[in-house]
Amino acid sequence: MNQKERALLAVKLLKKEYPDAVCSLEYRKPHELLIATRLAAQCTDARVNIVCKDLFSKYRTVKAFANAELSDIENLIKSCGLYKTKARDILAMCRMLVDQYNGVLPDTVEELTCLPGVGRKTANLVVGDIFHKPAVVVDTHCIRITNLLGLSEGKDAVKVENQLRPLLPPEESNDFCHRLVLHGRAVCVARRPACERCVLKVCCKFYQESQNQK
Repeated sequence: MNQKERALLAVKLLKKEYPDAVCSLEYRKPHELLIATRLAAQCTDARVNIVCKDLFSKYRTVKAFANAELSDIENLIKSCGLYKTKARDILAMCRMLVDQYNGVLPDTVEELTCLPGVGRKTANLVVGDIFHKPAVVVDTHCIRITNLLGLSEGKDAVKVENQLRPLLPPEESNDFCHRLVLHGRAVCVARRPACERCVLKVCCKFYQESQNQK
């Protein structure tokens, strides 16, 4: 089985196992996903969702965020960790959106990554979930599991993204990455993967090599 065949089978198996491929961050407006994803760095999605209820209730638009006091944003997001840096990025990104994009999120990874605090992971998530364009959201789950599957090598997110793009069907890539997160939390857990009950073991290079060594 070559890489392309392994990738297509992994897409098929995860799609059957997790039919509802949804982002675990809760949002109603495009800019809310952008901000929530920034807050999620080194913080659980569950905590971010709790914090964002009050945050998005107080600041309902990009313009409202752009006009906010930095100290107020800091107080509202303090429990997310790294709150000073995150608050500064949120304020700066919203001001840039107002000044350069009339408060509307751009729809390309290249433009989104020009915003303060926005990396390729966040940009791909917005492009895929908001604008429904092909996207590869590379987080720790994606890196770890695709390394195990033999679809990627290394821990550099940009390199992994570039390795996966030619292997994944464009229309499936975004949902595939969401499903990797679900699978990484439920089955292929770091340090204690439940290989025997994993649907991907039939196409997992790591599992097959470990079996051959027995």
